Amino acid sequence: MTLLEKLQPALTTGPETWGARHAHDPTVVRDDDGTYYLFSTDAVANSANIPAGVHVRSSPDLLEWTYRGTALDGVPEPAFEWSGAKGLWAPEVVRWPSAAGENRWHMYYSASTFGSSTSAIGLAVADKLTGPWEDRGLVVRTLAGRDSQNAIDAAVTFDRNGDPWLTYGSFFSGIHTLRLNPETGMAQSPEDLGTCIARRSPDVDRAIEGAFIQYRAEDDRYVLFVSYDSLFNTYNVRVAVAEEITGPYRDVNGADMTDVDTAPHAVGTKVLGSYRFDGDTSWLAPGHNSILTVPTGESGVEEQFMVHHVRFAEDATQHIVQLRRVFTTAKGWPVVSPQPYAGPERETLASAAGITGIWRVVRFAPGSPEPVEAQPMTVHDDGAVTSAGEPCRASLTLSGDGVDAHLDAVVFGSWDFSRNRSALSFSGIDEHGVVYSGTQGA
Repeated sequence: MTLLEKLQPALTTGPETWGARHAHDPTVVRDDDGTYYLFSTDAVANSANIPAGVHVRSSPDLLEWTYRGTALDGVPEPAFEWSGAKGLWAPEVVRWPSAAGENRWHMYYSASTFGSSTSAIGLAVADKLTGPWEDRGLVVRTLAGRDSQNAIDAAVTFDRNGDPWLTYGSFFSGIHTLRLNPETGMAQSPEDLGTCIARRSPDVDRAIEGAFIQYRAEDDRYVLFVSYDSLFNTYNVRVAVAEEITGPYRDVNGADMTDVDTAPHAVGTKVLGSYRFDGDTSWLAPGHNSILTVPTGESGVEEQFMVHHVRFAEDATQHIVQLRRVFTTAKGWPVVSPQPYAGPERETLASAAGITGIWRVVRFAPGSPEPVEAQPMTVHDDGAVTSAGEPCRASLTLSGDGVDAHLDAVVFGSWDFSRNRSALSFSGIDEHGVVYSGTQGA
C-alpha cells in the first residue's frame, strides 16, 4: 500500500485532520519554547469553504502537524484593493530583532491572482507566532503593463552585516532582491523593485519562482534556491551561489542564473526533482522551498532542513509538506536527502554500515522533467567509510545502469520509506554538475 492509499480516506475531511497535507509554499520557524510553526498558502484545490488568511500549523518535532487556523482574517484591505486577491500566498515568517534587543515576528505575505503580475507583498507583525498579527501595509507592489517584475513569493535574508533583504519574484522578469529597512521591515528605498539575480528564457515561459537565499557564514557565501517549471507537474529545485547577496549567482558549472542564452535547463544545479523508490509513492513536482536551521544539542551544532511542498503523482491534485535534511559537500555545495525527514531515532542505524555495495539511486537529469525511478547501482567509497547515520563527506564512485560517475557527496542516516527501515542514504554532485541521490540496499 502506497502512502497516498494510506492517506486517501482523510483527504477530503476538515482542517483538523490535515496534518501536513493541503499546504503550498511552506515555511517553518521555531519558537523559543521549541515548538515549530508552519505557515503556508491558504488556498486548497476544489475547496470553496477553506478560510483565507495564511494557514498555520504547529508541531513539537517536525513530524506531526496540528492545524491552528489562519494568521490573518482574510486578505488585508490594502493588499485586496491593489491586487483583487481572494487569498494570501507564500508567507515568509522571520524573527525580527529590534534595537532594544527584543524580538518580534515579521510575516511577509503575497497577494495576487493566478497569472497576473498586478501583485503585492505585504507585512504583518506579531509578538508571538500564535498572533494576533497586525497588518502594516504593502512593502513591494507591481502593476501589469507597468512593471516587468511580479511581487509574490517573498523570502528574507540577513546578510553578513546583519542587514535584511527581501527576495521575491515569479515568472515574468525573474527573481529580484532589495534592501529592507532594519527598523520598519519596509523597503529601504520606497518603490524600489530591487536587483535581478535570476531569470529564465521566454522559451520556457520564464518559469522560475519560489526563491530563498541562505547566507552561509562558514564560507561567507550566499546560496540561492529556486524552483523551475510548472508547480502542477514539473517543479524542481535548483541551487547557485554568490559572493554577494545581489549576485552574480552561479551554478556548479559556473553558469550565471541570469543567463537566458544557454539552454534553459542547463542553468542552475538541480538538487531535487520528481522521483520514486521501489514502485512506492511517486513524489511529483517538489518545490517552493525554504530552509529551516535548527540548533541541536548542547554543542549548538546546526541542522539544515529543506521545507517544500510536493504532489502525489497518483493524484496530482493532492499535495503535502515535506522536510528533508540538507548537507554541504566537501566542495561547499548543498545537497538534499532523497528521503523525507523521519526523526533522529529512525534515521540512526543500530550499528555502523559500510558504504561500498548496491544502492538504489536516482539521477536528477537537468534536462528531464519526468519522474525518476530509482535504479540499482554499485557505490564505492574512497576510504572504507562506515557510518551509523552521522553525516560524513565522501568521494563516491557510481557504476551501473550506464552510469560511471564520481561524486562529491555526503552520506547520512535516513528512513527508507519504501522499505520501512533505517538505512544510509547519500546525495552528491558529479564532475558534470549532475546530482545523484540514493539509499542503501539492492
